[in-house]
Amino acid sequence: MNPQTRAQLMKVSTATLCTALFKRGLRNQFIQGVLPLNPGLPNMVGEAFTLRYMPAREDRNGIAVFQNRDHPQRVAVEQCPPGAVLVIDSRKDARAASAGGILVARLMQRGVAGVVTDGGFRDSPDIAKYRMPAYHSRPSAPTNLTLHEAIEINGPIGCGDAPVFPGDVVVGDAEGVIVIPAHLADEIAAEATEMTVFEDFVQEKVMEGRSILGLYPPTDEQTRTDFAAWRQACGR
Repeated sequence: MNPQTRAQLMKVSTATLCTALFKRGLRNQFIQGVLPLNPGLPNMVGEAFTLRYMPAREDRNGIAVFQNRDHPQRVAVEQCPPGAVLVIDSRKDARAASAGGILVARLMQRGVAGVVTDGGFRDSPDIAKYRMPAYHSRPSAPTNLTLHEAIEINGPIGCGDAPVFPGDVVVGDAEGVIVIPAHLADEIAAEATEMTVFEDFVQEKVMEGRSILGLYPPTDEQTRTDFAAWRQACGR
């Protein structure tokens, strides 16, 4: 990822990114139903590395499968690149965990930027204390083998009804997670940065008691004049 793009995405909200993508006709990039376990952390930004689960079949998913060093879940944890985000397709089924505290800790120690599942994590109180962003739908104590079989690494997936392709740019904040198609990442980051500057101006004026009419969107010429002056005064 372009370092400037990463730096810009660390400072913008998923809400602003949703609007920038909506302008381009992309309406389904926000991962539905996931929340951060540790919302006080800075934005999560990284390229998607994916893991897909399918429904488990009992004769294939005994506890002994974890002794296999080629088990896809374990391989994904060891191969997800530093700076990337591991995105797990758990079919929006949190009745069994997508992963637990030990695997998430390993991702963190390897320098992974974050982890997202549309299912649940076990050991979630521990994960909530980690310094790496983690997003799930709800806590889930049962082992993943109960309901999930890890079947594919780094292929296209759906996560929370959003399409995710390997290499897409994943951004998470305290509100949730959005997926930016890789070829749009640079322009979306630049546009969202500019939008954020204007939104900060608008927020300040609204808190001062100003009406949103003519201000947001800036249909009055006075709004554009005031924004230019505010931006110069703030050095933004």
